[in-house]
Parts: sequence; C-alpha cells; structure tokens
Amino acid sequence: MPKSESSIFTRCRIRLRSVFLLWLLLWPTALVQAQELDARVTINHQQVQGTSTSVFETLQTTLEQFLNERQWTSMQFKPNERIACNFSITVKKYSTNDNTFEATLNVQATRPVYGASYTTTSFAFSDPNFNFTYQEYDQIDFRPDVIDSNLTASIAFYVYLILGIDLDSMSPLGGTECFTTAQTIATGAQSLTEKGWKPFDDRKNRHAIITDMLDGGMEAFRKMQYTYYRLGLDTMSENTERGRSAISEAIGLLKQARDNKTMSMLPQIFTEYKRDELVAIYKGHGTAKEKTEVSEILSAINASQNAYWRQITN
Repeated sequence: MPKSESSIFTRCRIRLRSVFLLWLLLWPTALVQAQELDARVTINHQQVQGTSTSVFETLQTTLEQFLNERQWTSMQFKPNERIACNFSITVKKYSTNDNTFEATLNVQATRPVYGASYTTTSFAFSDPNFNFTYQEYDQIDFRPDVIDSNLTASIAFYVYLILGIDLDSMSPLGGTECFTTAQTIATGAQSLTEKGWKPFDDRKNRHAIITDMLDGGMEAFRKMQYTYYRLGLDTMSENTERGRSAISEAIGLLKQARDNKTMSMLPQIFTEYKRDELVAIYKGHGTAKEKTEVSEILSAINASQNAYWRQITN
C-alpha cells in the first residue's frame, strides 16, 4: 500500500474508533432520552403506626426507577416529550408478617398545550383496590405475558393507559397498541387474587375501563381525545373561537360515546377531571346556544357536577 494511502487509512480508522467511543459514552444518555415517562411517586403512610418508614421510602424509590428507567414502547421520546405523571399511593394497612399492603392509588397525567405555558390533565383516576405484596429491597420487573404481581401489573396497566390516551390526543386512534397491551395485562391478571381485574365486578375497575376503551361502540370517545386536545386546546392560542368550536365538537363525540354504551363510565370519568377546565373554556365565552348545548350534554353524562355545568351558562 502506498504511504499516502496508508496514512489516510490510519486516520480514518482513528476517526471511526473515536466515533465509536463517543457513541459508547453517549449510549446511556440516549437510553434515558428514549424513556416515555417523567413520573413521580408519593407514598402516604400516616395511617400505618409503629412501623419503620424505610420500607415505604424504598418502595417509592423502586417504583420511580421502574417507571422512569424502563422503556415501555418502541417509540423514541425526547426529554421534553416525556409524559408528566403522578402515582400517589395511600397505605391504609401494612403487615410486616407477610409484607402485604392495603392501599389506594391515585393516578394523574398531564399534557402540555401547544403555544401556551398551560398544561392540561389528560387522565386522572382514583383506584380503591390497590392491594399488593412487596418486601423491602425486592427488585421489581414486568412482562406483559407473565402476570404474577398485582403491584407491577397495576402500575404497568396505568402506564399503558396513560400512553394510549396521550397518543390518541396526538393522532386519531393513535394509542391502540398501548391499549391492547393494557388489555393483555388485564386478561393475564385474572389469575390474581386481588380485586380490580374481574369482569362485571365493578363498572369502574381496570377490566371495565380497558374493555370499554377498545369497544367499537366507544370509538367516539377515543376520537374525542384528538378533537378535544389537538384540534381544540392546541388551537386556542392561535384562534380561540376555532379551538372552542372543536372542543364543542369533542363534547358532541362524548355524548355519542355515552349514547352508544350507556353503562360505560369513561365519559363520566372524563368529566370529573375536566370540569374546571370546561367551565373556564365556556364561562363568559361562546354563544348562548353553544353553551346551553354543552351544559345539557355534560349534565346528562354527570349530573353530580351540575353546580359546575350551571356556571357555563351563567
């Protein structure tokens, strides 16, 4: 090989080796950036007396690592695209004898609104049946095809529910794959003894929620997510009237979903965490006809919140 060619070859080899070493250095960072969630876990154990707090602190740290360091899908999320969410656990009873917890779980996820500093709640739910077994310093893992822990199954179920709703808000029916995984979890969890997974036990349990989410009659509910967020809220910073008009269309889809499956709790759950936002969108804004129609639909879906819906038309 001529000397000049050998020199070029050597420089290229050094450059390629440098690129490879740089890639190795950045590889852990790339993995972190791929994660989908920016999750916070809080554990309230005030109802449990006479027990060392270390088990609760360890559980909190372990769950945050589980949520934030695991890659839940094959999608790549930039750091600023990660979904902010909170998992708040209230422990009612804890046994040191068999490491069992009786608890409730509150889950909340938010979504940024395009062109605004405002973030909107994309999902919020209180699950009263969050009982599980956990021994301090246990390493927790999860496989959708092997469901043997109510702790990981429940947390993973809500992760995929949050992801599916977020993806539905970005593109019509975009969250189907995540909802299907959540359904796989619910099916696999039928063998667990803990509550929350059985069909027909509760219209608001995990099984009912994911079954309704993938029901053909509830497709309008999923299309409502895209219309409400992407065409509605994301548009309001540029054109308030067009954005509110899209939100009114979304409320019409919410009514359609409720009419298609009257026993589903999804429309009611949506109105529970959206009531303040809906009042703010319509109170003092829009036509009298538009506000009346929206108020009547919301009242029919969730009459327990009529004090809020009346504010829309006042």
